[in-house]
Amino acid sequence: MYKRVWMATSVYVLSLIGSMALMYFFMQERGFSKENFLIISGVVLMFAWGIGHIISSYLLAPQATIDTNLSELVNEVVHELNLPLSTITANTAMLKKQTDDLKFLKRLERIEAAAYRLERLYKELVYGIKKELHPVAKEMIALEKLLQERVEVFEAFERNPFKRQLEACRIYADKIGFEKMIDNLLANAMKYSPKDKPIRLILKEKILTIADEGMGMDETQLVRVFERYYQGDKQQDGEGIGLALVKTYCDTEGIGIQVHSQKTKGTKVILNLSKIVYK
Repeated sequence: MYKRVWMATSVYVLSLIGSMALMYFFMQERGFSKENFLIISGVVLMFAWGIGHIISSYLLAPQATIDTNLSELVNEVVHELNLPLSTITANTAMLKKQTDDLKFLKRLERIEAAAYRLERLYKELVYGIKKELHPVAKEMIALEKLLQERVEVFEAFERNPFKRQLEACRIYADKIGFEKMIDNLLANAMKYSPKDKPIRLILKEKILTIADEGMGMDETQLVRVFERYYQGDKQQDGEGIGLALVKTYCDTEGIGIQVHSQKTKGTKVILNLSKIVYK
């Protein structure tokens, strides 16, 4: 790729030198006048446009081909994964209707949960790839419903209790990206909180607050909280990229984010959604 860029740059520089030489000899031969200037300027612009078009095609055409092939591959993978996931879901639902064995039902529920998790993971993978290729389509979302759904997923872990105070609100955003952000925040709240401590979600007047009563952070940790790969507590599992991804998404979508925390007393994340709330 670097060789292609170097070659394209060299061709463009040589074309500029040729254009300047053409203008110089034309003016020297015909003399400077308004008409001569307009004629030679038009010729030079047409020449530059042609060279620019050739160079752009030379550089961008291979990338466009790669993007098209990758997009087609993603669509094929999604199609192929949907079939086994649908089969697993349909068969577990059928088996649940045919048995009263509590242990067997518990196993089937674990299979269903694993299938759902796998579906979420591949959707997020597809989302990440497509986001790199072209802008992700946005849609109207009932925010309180989305938050209820995400909380129910985490409640299935039977860990922290969740307290909700959610106003009706609609936002215009890409759903998977927004869900990933919320999931990261809820997962962090659970990870750094004792199991018996509640996690609170408050949605009021375009402001969403997610608060826990966990270990919290001191000022030194709080300053670095959005750094990629930074982990305030090395003993916890994770790669230290969750909040960095949250911050990137918020900056891209115009969502204001603030983190308030105090050691041993918990953390509060405040999201200002006013720019994506549907009016």
